[in-house]
Amino acid sequence: MLVASPWDAPLAAAPVHAQLDVPGSKSITNRALLLSAIAEGPSRLTNPLLARDTQLMASALASLGVVVARSTTGVTVVPQPLAGPAEIDCGLAGTVMRFVPPVAALATGSVSFDGDPRARERPMGAILGALRGLGVAIDTGARALPFVIEGSGRVEGGIVDIDASASSQFVSALLLAGARYRRGLDIRHHGKPIPSMPHIAMSIDMLRARGVAVDDSEPNRWVVTPGLVAALDEQVEPDLSNAAPFLAAAAVTGGSVLVRGWPSRTAQAGDRLREVLAMMGATVDLTPEGLTVTGGDTVDGVDLDLHDVGELTPVIAAVAAVAASPSHLRGIAHLRGHETDRLAALAFELTARGCGAVETDDGLAVAPGPLSGGVFHTYADHRMAHAGAVLGLVVPGMSIDDIASTSKTFPDFAAAWLAMLT
Repeated sequence: MLVASPWDAPLAAAPVHAQLDVPGSKSITNRALLLSAIAEGPSRLTNPLLARDTQLMASALASLGVVVARSTTGVTVVPQPLAGPAEIDCGLAGTVMRFVPPVAALATGSVSFDGDPRARERPMGAILGALRGLGVAIDTGARALPFVIEGSGRVEGGIVDIDASASSQFVSALLLAGARYRRGLDIRHHGKPIPSMPHIAMSIDMLRARGVAVDDSEPNRWVVTPGLVAALDEQVEPDLSNAAPFLAAAAVTGGSVLVRGWPSRTAQAGDRLREVLAMMGATVDLTPEGLTVTGGDTVDGVDLDLHDVGELTPVIAAVAAVAASPSHLRGIAHLRGHETDRLAALAFELTARGCGAVETDDGLAVAPGPLSGGVFHTYADHRMAHAGAVLGLVVPGMSIDDIASTSKTFPDFAAAWLAMLT
């Protein structure tokens, strides 16, 4: 097996000034693909993300019989009766390994799931337990990948109790399929607060746009009314979390970066960047053209609860590493179960580069210090690669061991990063 050489992270010789577009949202694209697969007619997605995670979702749905046709301007999804036998490769995509099983339960036949080695370590017990409680036949005892669902063509639905404190995706997974269950779903969360709540809000918004009734008036309870899922042609928003390293580039170099097409209203967690980067000393301006971030003379340390926007943590930690004062990032213990243990990875990599970074029970404490170059390891995690690229702008001699990991959600990241600097 050939191992790629580390990628030399470009150093910014001057404050970065750039305007750019980022690809479509992964979170919206994969939800839209799934809902289109169980809709009452064909749907067309414009500006969908075309990356590993979304290709895995499209392939998973196609293996169940759905027609997913790609063109130069988008993707058309034509629902078909769901059927196995099928083999689903989840890769390292949480949206595939968690969102597809509740839909696969509606298929007739056997549907097997597996993924990358790290995917077998990611939490899955909550969704598998919920499906078993609804009468879905799954490998006895399986609580993680790999597993097999024996679909009967229908799911009765009803009340389902779940502990979604490890991931909001467990709730979204059930919400997205619930209208197709005979009695709908009454989802009740019992446990610690759910992380990344904006992603649940996104799922509900997208369901309502397709005519599905969802009652979320009671905390920790979501009631999905059974019925049809409408076909819908939709424009996918830019991926705001993928914009994070580019906007961070303005903050750490004292430059100015405009991300075009930033929505005025969105459920994406990445929209919190407007608040976070302002707290770190940048000027943030949202106009009809997009979002502009202009760095200040210094970067300010912060004390932040990132419970709802944990995916932003690696880039925020990288910015914190070059701040003028310490930072505390809280509410993100759940990141230990992401593509890698992000808290352990960040603590190790930042400390190796010269700043003090220490794990806490629910987060990370970052004490800036003189930084030095070296290899920044990604652990096959695209967000870690983003963090390394941000540091590389201001730390000479930085390299990233696996820049290809960014293909998970941004296939042309390296080219876009270099273009930002020219």
